[in-house]
Amino acid sequence: MGSEGIVILKGDDVAALLKGREREVIEAVRKAYVAHSRGHSNLPHSSFLRFPNDDANRIIALPAFLGDGFDVAGLKWISSFPANVRKGTPRASAALLLNSTENGHVEAILESSLISAKRTAASAALAAEVLTAGRAPESVGLIGTGVINLEIVRFLRAALPGISRVTLFDLDPERAERFAGRVREIAPGVEVKAEPSLAAVLAGHPLVSFATTAIRPHVDDLSMCPPGATILHISLRDLTPEVVLACDNVVDDPDHVCRAHTSLHLAEQQTGNRDFIRCTLADICEGNASPRADGGKIAVFSPFGLGVLDLAVGKLALDSAAAAGRGTVIESFLPTDEGAV
Repeated sequence: MGSEGIVILKGDDVAALLKGREREVIEAVRKAYVAHSRGHSNLPHSSFLRFPNDDANRIIALPAFLGDGFDVAGLKWISSFPANVRKGTPRASAALLLNSTENGHVEAILESSLISAKRTAASAALAAEVLTAGRAPESVGLIGTGVINLEIVRFLRAALPGISRVTLFDLDPERAERFAGRVREIAPGVEVKAEPSLAAVLAGHPLVSFATTAIRPHVDDLSMCPPGATILHISLRDLTPEVVLACDNVVDDPDHVCRAHTSLHLAEQQTGNRDFIRCTLADICEGNASPRADGGKIAVFSPFGLGVLDLAVGKLALDSAAAAGRGTVIESFLPTDEGAV
């Protein structure tokens, strides 16, 4: 391919290239977190495109550069339209553009809803592995039954193979039952059941993942959780500020997670500081912070979802495509007019 060409990876390409490679994706995410922590990245704040009189739908732009061996720049452009689920279409749609760091040219366009879901699930699984070190859970509770929690099951099975029981809750019981069937398909041999209440899921598991479409906090009590439980607060807006302030909080990046009206942003507005955030996940991965705080508090991992993770997983898919000869190549993407700038 010439320097003026680009590679296009469709959703089916990405799915095939990353299939069964959960441990590799988790490792790519870990390395991206560490590189970002060491300053080998450039990560502007995400830009949220919203619509008049509409607080549910949005499209987000996540630009980023990731060095430290990755050496890739790009932009994820991802939409979230929750009502799509009721129409039988995916909530999220996304594209990832990867640019050359030598000449700035766009080198690849990847379908990115899968990449986004997998990098999110990989970060959740990495956090679960790190925060439960020494006492790996045998069960997990899921709040929300969408693509993200399904991928989280897949990645948790790779990170914590001792998990043998999954319990889930969704506001739509029929959706929960359908989701239970999907979990049984990807995790054969695991006991799966749906619970009629969120509280029952919280009470029954030392590890719980929130992946909902909530736009305002709705959980104001975690007292029913087992002592020292771990909460993967993936959807970021489920816990009230009071609950956040009572927990041991680990994040991906304080500057990013304390914005856009997340639960942590609300907690910061309430207290006027970020002292309730103990450390980042990278701090723990590098041995600069302990996996758990003293006192047996509930640990909450709240990841904003950093663009560097999309770059890391996108590069893994693109490199794999080159090795496998997969993808559609457009040989001449740039203008050929001599007057083009």
